[in-house]
Amino acid sequence: MMRRRDFITLLGGAAAWPLAARAQDGKIARVGFINPGLVLPITAGGYPIFLAELRKLGFTEGRNLVVDVREIGDSVPKAYASANDLVAAKADVILVTGTELGLQAAAAARPAVPIVVFANNFDIFERGYIASLSHPGGNITGIYYRQPELATKQLELLVEAFPDRKRVGVLYDLYSVDQFTGAQRGAQSMGLTLYPIKLEKPPYDFAAALGTLVQNQVQMLHILSTPNFTQQAKLLADLAIEHRLPTMNIFRHYTTAGGLLSYGVDTGPMWRRAASYVAKILRGAKPSDLPVEQASNFELVVNLKTAKALGITLPTSILLRADEVIE
Repeated sequence: MMRRRDFITLLGGAAAWPLAARAQDGKIARVGFINPGLVLPITAGGYPIFLAELRKLGFTEGRNLVVDVREIGDSVPKAYASANDLVAAKADVILVTGTELGLQAAAAARPAVPIVVFANNFDIFERGYIASLSHPGGNITGIYYRQPELATKQLELLVEAFPDRKRVGVLYDLYSVDQFTGAQRGAQSMGLTLYPIKLEKPPYDFAAALGTLVQNQVQMLHILSTPNFTQQAKLLADLAIEHRLPTMNIFRHYTTAGGLLSYGVDTGPMWRRAASYVAKILRGAKPSDLPVEQASNFELVVNLKTAKALGITLPTSILLRADEVIE
């Protein structure tokens, strides 16, 4: 039986797909952008960074660049229709961010065009989209980070902040299953007991979920990354404070909304790197020749206002390691 990775590599191999017309010699560059939604904090903050970096690299909307933005949410039909529309509109390259759905749709569209992925909810190598990090081997390249390992690091920081607390509530959904697997492995080595709740069928009832966790006498809350949580950062923070639960999150916007701690990727550099990949492809580079990068910029953010509201004092080691302290 042919493995999924081999199948995708075969379909996406350089010999199996025609190169799209490149934006050079005065031509208009056409970039498709598939994303979960521009209102999501990560996209809302990052998309302007992406466009600004493209301008630095010589591609400006209204002059020599057209960006066709497609927001797909979690709709499978919309995702595949959007990808096919972008290919039909002769996109030179497609940028995909968010969950795996967008990449699934873009990878299935024909004829195949170059794809740059900014993957923050799944591992593009483990899922078989590329042959290797150094030699992707097909029409897909880009940037990603391994969230299972990140989930373990987040638990380590919780243990450092609260060494006497061993009962951890975990919120996750379909899009954060890989992270939960990482958290489970980490919890075993740290002597923690996890009380997970997998939320289904949005909109989620976070109040009920936290009520259940409190009944199980959890002492900390680990909120895993998913587009279905990100717009509810303020609600999650408020509920956690109400139940006097210190929280660990992945993105800083959870902490600025009132969460206690966040540890994760500084996404700004990733958006700039995505723009660099797009520009290289527009100038004629093949995705198969562009090694996939893993994120290397991580940040710890601490909200002291929330610590005060919870009546807790964070150890000096955490404060000294923080990249930002909200007072």
